[in-house]
Amino acid sequence: MELFIKNTAGNPIQIDYTDIQAKSVLSNALNHHLVKRDPRRPLIILCIGTDRSTGDALGPFVGTRLLEQNHDCYVFGTLESPVHAVNLKETIQHIERSFVHPYIIAVDACLGQSSSVGKIQFAQGPLKPGAGVNKKLPEVGDVHITGIVNVGGFMEYFVLQNTRLQLVISMAKVIADSIEQSIANHVNSELVQAEDTSPTLTSRLWHQMFRNA
Repeated sequence: MELFIKNTAGNPIQIDYTDIQAKSVLSNALNHHLVKRDPRRPLIILCIGTDRSTGDALGPFVGTRLLEQNHDCYVFGTLESPVHAVNLKETIQHIERSFVHPYIIAVDACLGQSSSVGKIQFAQGPLKPGAGVNKKLPEVGDVHITGIVNVGGFMEYFVLQNTRLQLVISMAKVIADSIEQSIANHVNSELVQAEDTSPTLTSRLWHQMFRNA
């Protein structure tokens, strides 16, 4: 869980989850970065959080929804197998051992100002998990998405425990669907490029090669 901090690598994009344009705005923002990614870099979605805390369950809900959808990426962090403060470092090490130069999209819950609750932020650069509850955890991600689930600044653990589940689930759906849409668009674009420039490997083909290795 991250405290709402402006990312210095670039201006973050922030939009309310109820906004009719939320999915397209977030998807387009992610597309902007995915087109710059080397297609040989495996795509990893790292969803951080725990189902033991309502507010901190945003990441696991996103990961679970992505697994239920048709995707072309690897997902870590679900309700069944969450990635949290205890196993985050181990999970990152596992990813680094298992994949060659992975491109990581990190997802986490976030605390912020009362006027920002319900907003989703996309930013370039690594996520700082644990900052909102004064925990020192490894930074991770080429880009990251955070959902502001409640107000920060006072009794953060209590606030997370008393966050509305409906808000968390609704925000998770928007985030997961945005990621899924962006990946689908990106993979289709890579397939078209592969037909025009046959030496280029697509993400789908590269992932299949990795699985069979």
